[in-house]
Amino acid sequence: MTRNLRSFLNLLEQRHQLHRVKALVDPDLEIAEISNRLLQSGGPALLFENVKGSNTPVVVNLLGTVERVCWAMDMEDQMELEALGEKLGKLQSPKPPKKISQAIDFGKILFDVVKSRPQKVLFGNAPCQEVVLQGDRVDLNIIPMIRPWCHDAGKVITLGLVITKDPENGIPNISVYRLQQQSKDTMTVHWLSVRGGARHLRKAAEMGKKLEIAIALGVDPLLIMAAATPIPVDLSEWIFAGLYGGEGVQLTKCKTIDLEVPAQAEFILEGTITPGEVLPDGPFGDHMGYYGGVEDSPLVRFQAITHRRDPIYLTTFSGRPPKEEAMMAIALNRIYTPILRQQVTEITDFFLPMEALSYKAAIISIKKSYPGQARRAALAFWSALPQFTYTKFVIVVDETINIRDPRQVVWALSSKVDPVRDVFILPQTPFDTLDFASEQIGLGGRMGIDATTKVPPETDHEWGEALESDPDVAAMVDRRWAEYGLADLKLDEVDANLFGYDIR
Repeated sequence: MTRNLRSFLNLLEQRHQLHRVKALVDPDLEIAEISNRLLQSGGPALLFENVKGSNTPVVVNLLGTVERVCWAMDMEDQMELEALGEKLGKLQSPKPPKKISQAIDFGKILFDVVKSRPQKVLFGNAPCQEVVLQGDRVDLNIIPMIRPWCHDAGKVITLGLVITKDPENGIPNISVYRLQQQSKDTMTVHWLSVRGGARHLRKAAEMGKKLEIAIALGVDPLLIMAAATPIPVDLSEWIFAGLYGGEGVQLTKCKTIDLEVPAQAEFILEGTITPGEVLPDGPFGDHMGYYGGVEDSPLVRFQAITHRRDPIYLTTFSGRPPKEEAMMAIALNRIYTPILRQQVTEITDFFLPMEALSYKAAIISIKKSYPGQARRAALAFWSALPQFTYTKFVIVVDETINIRDPRQVVWALSSKVDPVRDVFILPQTPFDTLDFASEQIGLGGRMGIDATTKVPPETDHEWGEALESDPDVAAMVDRRWAEYGLADLKLDEVDANLFGYDIR
């Protein structure tokens, strides 16, 4: 079966996770308001079939639960995500096999990489190019872009794959950035200076060239997950997507620029950026839960739009969690875990709570064996992967603490931390420009908290003995539980929603 947005929508409909809205809805504020209420309750994906001012249906809340994120990656539960992380970790830092079985396992992984190479679709045969609009026919208003929040500056594209390539070596970069419509054929693109697209634009400027850029809308959600996975492996996002899905991504050449794009996409926008040509972008509601500022951002001029016959527009919006981006982050957390363990060996587990915006605070557990190890683990965490650069708080606990249980984490903070000894601050570090908490935009501090049990010379006194049930009595109570008439009671259920872990 061909993988694309439509096949995934069919899957959701079969599993009763897609709701079709036939009533007339407005893309200005109304669609986002409806979707936001469904996101809060873990509701189904929404397909708006009757959108004001457009003949194109709009899909929102596609990846609004962790369960649906897993389905998008051909997985049924989160534990399979960790197995994928193990595979990517071995590719990132391969070690010489010591046994025949290890060599066979690594050979299987390399074979998976070979299978994951993109498949080329013949020029002119791609579904995304069934309709071609060029010149004066280019009009972004055919796309029912939404405006999510009442003080947003305009209409936005939020879930498009932004494709550029390095002007020097031709290696592509595929990411997800926000774009604001400026006119019928222009948009501004909002990307951080450290991202791949921004690096490509700087190189193009140094070479005196325009940067070619393509936006793919309405793609297989697997491609969105691949683009959102900034793992430092020397493979393209297309290979990532192939590894995720078990087969190569179908690509085709653009009509007017030298880029390859997903052949099964609903829309493709083809354009260029002239270095130095910018327009004000924003404000927009963002994942921090506030409106961001106004920034001069690169201007994209589009010279072609191609799309399927009867296309479908896929979108989302940012805001205070829970939002789709938070559900995606929870799934990516599982993929990162084995990779992080490989980078920082003492870490036994880590967690990025959704309420902490999925990256602002991290809780890591370690198997502690020497003094100062918690501080070392926190420092190593910040430098392990690029996406942890903007993590403000790192809490380190013992391996016996369930880091996904907020009750246990708060207990560790309350019972094991002396703020004078166990809290350390790193000042003047890179800071998220969307975070208003710092005095200077783009520059701020980080905090590490050692909530582990202290060992000499971290403390000069004996640590109290932890309270534990008598094992014989505990075993007896287990055996007699039904006899007490308590068999129907469920104990030790964690309200994991407090940390955004198990939203359904």
